[in-house]
Amino acid sequence: MQTYPPAAAVAAVDLVKVYGTGDTAVRALDGVSVGFDRGRFTAIMGPSGSGKSTLMHCLAGLDTATTGQVLLGGTDLTTRSDRVLTKVRRERIGFVFQSFNLLPQLTAERNILLPLDLAGRRPDQEHLDRLVTTLGLAGRLGHRPSELSGGQQQRVALARALVTRPEVLFADEPTGNLDSRSGAEVLGLLRDSARDLGQTIVMVTHDPGAAAYADRVVLLADGRLAGEIHQPDIASVTDALQTLASAR
Repeated sequence: MQTYPPAAAVAAVDLVKVYGTGDTAVRALDGVSVGFDRGRFTAIMGPSGSGKSTLMHCLAGLDTATTGQVLLGGTDLTTRSDRVLTKVRRERIGFVFQSFNLLPQLTAERNILLPLDLAGRRPDQEHLDRLVTTLGLAGRLGHRPSELSGGQQQRVALARALVTRPEVLFADEPTGNLDSRSGAEVLGLLRDSARDLGQTIVMVTHDPGAAAYADRVVLLADGRLAGEIHQPDIASVTDALQTLASAR
């Protein structure tokens, strides 16, 4: 069995995911083995239907693998019950999605603290203050989502995801609903969260510009690993995606 060093915050080992049965079965992941290092920002990319979202959902415990393993630290998520997985997602994993998923009746501060409230935990005030300062939300904590711009709402969502100190933050097209300026700000904050806060971030994106903010890009094609790029820039990511597209 393939193993990963302690630096891997989360890893897939020979991961297979099949949807459907018989002639209609779709093999979304076909034996994927890949690790994601602690404290690094990694983007997952590939053509439409490559399996990138499926991989993220399996890594995050949102979907179950057909065979293989998902290792979050020393925990094999593929052997855990739904009840345990719910606890793992709440306590050890953070999520940022394309839609901000903020509760409209709550202020920014209460939205940020919601995961701690649900878990019955008190906030670490020093950590909270650092997040609020880093994300530029100090003057917005009393505002409700309708009083915030899209970029500010995504910052609140990011703070909410980070307030529990998750082992891994998963970001699914986090700039999809933002204009280019707000998107660049959010991506810069994700990058800074990895570099300055030591946060492990795994992001699915189709945008080479977004992927260029990451430390590493993992490429998928037809449910299999198709290479990776370290210290990516827009040109290297675009070239790799064009090569994958032409090979289909």
